[in-house]
Amino acid sequence: MLIAVICIVFLSGHLISAWQRRNPISPNDMAIQANAQQEYEEFIASLEEKEQPSERQYTTYKRKEENIPVVLTSFNPNTADSITFRHLGLPAWMAKNILHYRTKGGKFRKPEDFKKVYGMTEEQYSILSSYIHIPPEDTVYHTTQLYIAQTASVENIKYEAGTILDLNRADTTELKKIPGIGSGIARLIVGYRQRLGGFYQIEQLKDINLNTQQLQAWFSIDPTIVRRINLNRISVDKLRSHPYINFYQAKAIVEYRKKKGSLTSLKPFSLYEEFTETDLERIGHYVCFE
Repeated sequence: MLIAVICIVFLSGHLISAWQRRNPISPNDMAIQANAQQEYEEFIASLEEKEQPSERQYTTYKRKEENIPVVLTSFNPNTADSITFRHLGLPAWMAKNILHYRTKGGKFRKPEDFKKVYGMTEEQYSILSSYIHIPPEDTVYHTTQLYIAQTASVENIKYEAGTILDLNRADTTELKKIPGIGSGIARLIVGYRQRLGGFYQIEQLKDINLNTQQLQAWFSIDPTIVRRINLNRISVDKLRSHPYINFYQAKAIVEYRKKKGSLTSLKPFSLYEEFTETDLERIGHYVCFE
């Protein structure tokens, strides 16, 4: 736009000069023309002055963009500031998007969530993935509901020390009567128990970030009521819904069953890279081969 204005003004001056050569003018008109010429020159100079700072600012900005050193270091995407993201090699606009996502209540609960940042390429995520550190407290949904202070209200009377509840049978009302457990923790325990099919040891409460040392004295466990999955009938989709079985493990189990017939144990899967010894030990409490 600015260049077009300059061209129009320059062309006008040229046409006027050509007209003057064909049509002589009086001294008075010459004075008027001189003033006009001076105003024209001052106008062109002012345009050039306005354009130069903009060019300098752009050059300075580009220089700053190019001179930011990349320093790969461990970071928590839920707390890192824009400077940290810039030093990790991310452009300013992407750092701004991440901070905006967090201010709106967004949270990265696992490293894979960072891959979903708008504009993030496979190459960028591949480089940064090993440096992402998300602490346990950031992985739990509604963490603030997990630690409800004990109250002395009549509606929420607590059990006395020495009271023992069966962890596989207690409902949320009973669980809330244990000191230190409120509505949030009670719902979390019952919900996770349903997904598992029951608990076989109290240490499993660590899966949902609960302190088992504080809760150990309040619970007993009857593992005989744990709900078991028949591996010779269940589908991949239903099998993968169990907290201890991922998609690849579920697929391996079903494919083995299709190729070699009914299963009688988990022993064949000890040779599969999809399963660790710990995986098989945990899964063993929740499967049967009827």
